[in-house]
Amino acid sequence: MGAKKIFLDTNIVLDILDTSRVNSKDITLLLETLIINKYQIIISEDMLNTIFYINKNNLKTLAFFKVIQNRWSIVPFGKDVVRDAIDLALQKDLDLEDILQCLCAKNNGCEILITNDSKFDDCGVKTMTTKKFLNQ
Repeated sequence: MGAKKIFLDTNIVLDILDTSRVNSKDITLLLETLIINKYQIIISEDMLNTIFYINKNNLKTLAFFKVIQNRWSIVPFGKDVVRDAIDLALQKDLDLEDILQCLCAKNNGCEILITNDSKFDDCGVKTMTTKKFLNQ
């Protein structure tokens, strides 16, 4: 049996990089828990551009990307995920970015998607905040 797969939303990765963010205080414990429990961490490749744009410390961000590219799975959406996300967003008036991330997590067999977005749209993957995941 392979490692349990967990998807980290963009806001979680930003919390790792920027310790001044409100939800960053639990990030070290989250990462330790994921490593100890041998989770395979998955993010979508489009997040790299978003994170680089939002986080103003470009050298730190690039160094972080260099490290995670060999340790985490960085996966594409693919045409089917994009199509399905657009359809769901149109049908149910949902946030496209949330649905893309959620369907990407689902498509890659993730058990849990960790996000601190309190209004994250559901597509069938269990979502948890950092605190909820750590308290389980």
